[in-house]
Amino acid sequence: MSLLTTPLDALHRELGAKMVPFAGYDMPVQYPAGIIKEHLHTRGAAGLFDVSHMGQVVITGDGVAAMLETLVPVDVEGLGIGSQTYALFTNPAGGVLDDLIITRWAEDTFFLVVNAACKEQDIAHLRSHLSGQQLDVLEDQALLALQGPQARAVMAELCPAAARLTFMHGCRADTDGTEIYITCSGYTGEDGFEISMPASAAEGLARRLLDFDEVEPIGLGARDSLRLEAGLCLYGHELDTEIDPVQAGLMWSISKARRADGARPGGFPGADVIFDRMLNKPPLRRVGLAVDGKRPVREGQTVVDGEGRQIGEVCSAAFGASYGGPIAMAFIERELGEPGTALAVEVRGKLVPVTVTKMPFSPQRYYRG
Repeated sequence: MSLLTTPLDALHRELGAKMVPFAGYDMPVQYPAGIIKEHLHTRGAAGLFDVSHMGQVVITGDGVAAMLETLVPVDVEGLGIGSQTYALFTNPAGGVLDDLIITRWAEDTFFLVVNAACKEQDIAHLRSHLSGQQLDVLEDQALLALQGPQARAVMAELCPAAARLTFMHGCRADTDGTEIYITCSGYTGEDGFEISMPASAAEGLARRLLDFDEVEPIGLGARDSLRLEAGLCLYGHELDTEIDPVQAGLMWSISKARRADGARPGGFPGADVIFDRMLNKPPLRRVGLAVDGKRPVREGQTVVDGEGRQIGEVCSAAFGASYGGPIAMAFIERELGEPGTALAVEVRGKLVPVTVTKMPFSPQRYYRG
């Protein structure tokens, strides 16, 4: 089966990107500078990411907020126009089908961004729950992410109104006669923006952004290490159909209004299971692990306690270039998840010492005004 490409495919190759298959797309994993330099550049200046492989969906019609609330444990009804929220599609067992971002464009119109690997099933899931609303998949829309401490200064040159946005808010804008939608959001822990635009305008806007001295192209490799340092979950690693939001450390993603004692309790798949987990706590919890020394650990490797007893498994791992060493996230037995706890990871028959560490590994620097 041939891989899909994004509207920036030719530009990636022109810039010398190493391309790899990812979620059915041919995507840049790194550019000639390499993952570590790309990671550090994003932390120090501004990085430009092509995330056009993500799914972009608009749902409009009467009762759309109420319909969405049957699928996610979020106060969609209370979301203001131009505001967005992180959300989870839950299943009847309390697990997660996908995580996504929901933005309210108008009273009866919502813009959703879903993960590339899950977008076909997410769209089918949404369609099966429509009750008179209209769902449009934005097939000819690209998505760029501009991330880093200098992203706001760059955005001020590109679109001054967008540069005034605070975290998890968005606005429509016009660049060179093209209507775009900009949100103050991202997946690196840094201040930054995500820009949705017609595919035909993507290369021109990307080149315009790359003309700024502060901006460099960044691939999937650094995107992963940046999000791991920021303590952010990746679907298929920290989230899946068998991992509930409480176990994943995402209890904050369950809006107060939708909790058992809230104004509109439950009504989403797996609510009773999740409420029970909130009350009684799941046996496993997601934790950060700082690796002692330079030897990396890998996803799927076993975590053991001081007596060599298996207590969990690594779900994500990378070299934290800003942190200064190998880091990981793991699901381990709850009582051993306190920061400072000394554990080990089995790596090819040897034990690599690790320490449970507070997350994020690198401070989150979202701009909240």
